Amino acid sequence: MSIVNGHTGAQAAPASKDCPAAAHGKGRGEEKQNSIEEIKGQFKNMMIDRRRSSSSLEKDGEGKRECRGHEKCTFHFDMELDHKPPTREDMIPELAASYRSLLKDLGEDPSREGLLKTPERAAKAMLFFTKGYDQTIDDVMNGAVFEEDHDDLVIVKDIEMFSTCEHHLVPFWGKVSVGYLPNKKVLGLSKVARIVEIFSRRLQVQERLTKQIALAIVEAIQPTGVGVVVEGTHMCMVMRGVQKINSKTTTSTMLGVFRDDPKTREEFLTLVK
Repeated sequence: MSIVNGHTGAQAAPASKDCPAAAHGKGRGEEKQNSIEEIKGQFKNMMIDRRRSSSSLEKDGEGKRECRGHEKCTFHFDMELDHKPPTREDMIPELAASYRSLLKDLGEDPSREGLLKTPERAAKAMLFFTKGYDQTIDDVMNGAVFEEDHDDLVIVKDIEMFSTCEHHLVPFWGKVSVGYLPNKKVLGLSKVARIVEIFSRRLQVQERLTKQIALAIVEAIQPTGVGVVVEGTHMCMVMRGVQKINSKTTTSTMLGVFRDDPKTREEFLTLVK
């Protein structure tokens, strides 16, 4: 990716020998020289340290919540099931207390009428803004991967995206366009938007968000190639710092033939403009 006047260009850099995508096939019809497993490995490693999802909790026969795969759960050090990981709802009182302390430190009176319920509202809002921590790709796929003999470009463009900057905890938003070349599998179109939602609803930087979306598509259907372009407006630039209200940031990730084949990349970038 190139950066010109504060914008990250969608033109992908040439593949290098250190890039996992460089080992992929050189064209649509060619067999991939190296399976997509290396890129899938990147995605799995990226997910290892994520907060354990409360959506991975299920009810047992007695109606109690227990953790699937508890042998890998950080809450089950002794392999016992008599203690449960907290749900995100359980976090509201502690988060509200933090917001109450913040208001006080700012010189406000948290007990006045206008602010009395603000800490709890802010806590619930923050949990909503970061609800992507509660979801995994498997959660949203729900069987929406279909065997299909289709090897032409599939694009879902202008997906609305809202996220929270991890550097200043202020919003950034924009649009995401995703394209892929199927390898005997296609993805339900709404699932592409749901993948964007999973990763955008976390504390993020736009560069990482772009790559995570691409790697998630790889994990879901192992396509021949994936391209993702994100254009975002960041409140950390609009409300503070340089305060440039019309600035936009564009980032891209190209994997597989989107990275190696200029014609495929050009077709994708032309169609998403």
